[in-house]
Amino acid sequence: MKSVKHILARKGSAVIAVPADTTVLNVLKLMAEKNIGSVVVTDNGQYIGLVTERDYARKIILMGKHSDETTAGDIISTNLPHVTPKSSVESCMIIMSENNIRYLPVFDDSEDLCGIISINDVVYETIHSQQETIEQLHSYIHQ
Repeated sequence: MKSVKHILARKGSAVIAVPADTTVLNVLKLMAEKNIGSVVVTDNGQYIGLVTERDYARKIILMGKHSDETTAGDIISTNLPHVTPKSSVESCMIIMSENNIRYLPVFDDSEDLCGIISINDVVYETIHSQQETIEQLHSYIHQ
């Protein structure tokens, strides 16, 4: 069974991070520039949570706030479930579905952030794994 380490090996483990005092407007510009939907928020270089496009929609737009006056730390999503590189892709899919979230932070054995995975990553890995199984079955049948 595929695990998170396979996803990180394919996409890399680099994360885009901003300090908590970064304005939401600058976070959105960064997301657009990097074509990503979430950014890690740090305090003194340490992970404290994520800001996602959903956070922006629900905590800025719907609350009538201004993205150039509000910081990432003001709208951060904290206490997200954590996974490790050893976590199965299937377990990540279950966690994401049960918690209605699209991003999961990945932590190593030392509790250091080592990547972020998205629901798109999980779906891609699942499809890729199914294609490999189909190819193996075709190969077995045609022998």
